[in-house]
Formats: sequence, structure tokens, C-alpha cells
Amino acid sequence: MSKSIAILGASGYTGAELVRLIATHPDMRITALSGERKAGMAMGDVFPHLRHLGLPDLVKIEEIDFSTVDLAFCALPHATSQAVIKELPTDLKIVDLSADFRLRDPVAYETWYGKAHAAVEMQAEAVYGLTEFYRDDIKAARLVAGTGCNAMAGQFAICPLIEAGVIDFDDIILDLKNGVSGAGRALKENLLHAELSGGTYAYSAGGKHRHLGEFDQEFSKLAGRPVQVQFTPHLAPFNRGILATAYVKGDPQAVYKALAQKYADEPFLEVLPFGALPSTRSVAGSNFVHVGVSGDRIPNRATVVVALDNLCKGSSGQALQNANLMLGLDETAGLMLAPVFP
Repeated sequence: MSKSIAILGASGYTGAELVRLIATHPDMRITALSGERKAGMAMGDVFPHLRHLGLPDLVKIEEIDFSTVDLAFCALPHATSQAVIKELPTDLKIVDLSADFRLRDPVAYETWYGKAHAAVEMQAEAVYGLTEFYRDDIKAARLVAGTGCNAMAGQFAICPLIEAGVIDFDDIILDLKNGVSGAGRALKENLLHAELSGGTYAYSAGGKHRHLGEFDQEFSKLAGRPVQVQFTPHLAPFNRGILATAYVKGDPQAVYKALAQKYADEPFLEVLPFGALPSTRSVAGSNFVHVGVSGDRIPNRATVVVALDNLCKGSSGQALQNANLMLGLDETAGLMLAPVFP
């Protein structure tokens, strides 16, 4: 029997991506879509590429009958999400795509997001949604907090290396290039075509980016002691994708072996042959992640490069992967779409 699915915040990029993926899912059907500012509109009018799917119209959240819903995806803005989720039925399974439940420590949340958490008791309940590292916990969870897309890319590069102890924990540099869709669908001057096209720029440098809270939390947990990384993201003029380049101190062959062993049985992660480096174009529109490792002319240094699609594996695809586990379904269902090329 198909599982009934609601998508809250379906008028944004991640909501539309969820619809695109679930449309091919053998065991899910979308029964409710919310979009506060676009309530009453047809989804096909908001996103013409979804016009053929015969979807329910967008409504306000309070109009949804959650007694008939098996799982809700919450694709709402940060801070809005926690206020909405704490009012939902306590037996409803939820996958949250915002940042509201990613950090376990309320003090850390307030530090990085500038305000006290409004649902602290649920913050403690939430399971961090990095599927490949929390699979068993996610299966038993009621509330899963999707990771940040930047945080996911960096963790795929670094977490296995900390686990294996093959790098210097105090000498990690992360450089990320982000597609413009990662900034959301809201109109912003710096995202206008004339402002962004033909150039790229760094932002939130010097330890200011909020995803550092996730890096601190997860890297320190694996290491058993505080680990802080140097991290600078860059906004680049392409629609989809993240290319994460990590510079680490450690034997390149040991680094490669640790990553290859960790991801050997993962359905969506592929470690390329040593020396081959990935491209965002090779994973666009998919839930797949490509990982590459190379050595350096400086002895005992390695470069790890990770490519993923920020809207799919970095957000909505990850959310669907976790929902499959929470509902006892095939983890890969609805997610085996090949990347779009060219």
C-alpha cells in the first residue's frame, strides 16, 4: 500500500525537487502540498515542469488533514520550520530540510543562528540525517534533520578520514564551490543574472558560515575531541552542484583506502580511481556522489574532491533516502535516476 506524503513548503526549490523524485517512487503518493504565499495555486502553474503530474493544489498548512498522512517533508525556511513542526501531530513522521534540528546543543544553535531554539525538546529527539553515517538511527526515528548541503559535501570528504585516523585533525582546509540554487528561490540582488553570471566570489569566510556548526559537531564527535576546520564557500554561476575540495595532511594512499573502504557498499557514493577527480556535471540532477583523491608535490599531503547535486543528494534526495528508511521501504526507491548530461 502506498504511503501518503505531505510536502510543506512545496513552492520552493527543494519542495519542487521532492515532487520530481517522488513522482517516480513506487510506494509513495503525494496527497498534500503547502505553499503559504501561493496557496490556492496549481503546482503546475508555480513549476511548469511538473504540470503533467496531476498534483494536488497548494494549500495552507492548517488546511492539511495530517491524520491521513504517513510522513511529512518540511521544506520551510529556517526558524519557521521549528515553529510549524512542534505543532504537528506527535505520531507523524517528519523529515525536516531546514537547519532547525541539525545541531544537538541548544547553545550551539543559538550561537550559529542568533536566536534561542523554539522547540528544544524536539531538538534533542531529532536524528542527524547524514544517511551513510546514521542509517540505523534514522530507521527508528520520528524526526530526521537533513544536513546542510555544504556540510554534507565536506563530511563525505573528511568523516571517514577522521574515523580511520589517517589525517592530522588540526590541519584540514575545506574549499567549496556552490551552485546558485543553494541560495533558495527568493529574489536577491546578488543572485541576479547580471550580478552573478561570468564571475564567482567567496562568502562567509573567516569562520562565519553556519554549516561550521555541523562540521564542529560531527568531526569532534568522531575524533573524541574538538576539531575545527578552515572553511570558505564560493558562489559560482551554475544552477546545481557543489564541488568540495579538501586539503589534508596524511598519506594519499591511506586517505584513498579509507574512503574506498567506507563507501564500498554505499549505493550512491562512488570513489573514483586514484588520481581521477570528479565534476559537478557528472552528478547533476541525481542522488549520486563522486569522490576523488590525489597526492601532492608536497610529501604527506592529499587532496580530496567531492561532487554532488545540492538540490538532490544535498537536500531533497537525501530527505527521500531517509524517508524510505523511516517507512521501511527500499532505501534507493525513487532515487536511481541517472544524472542529466550534458
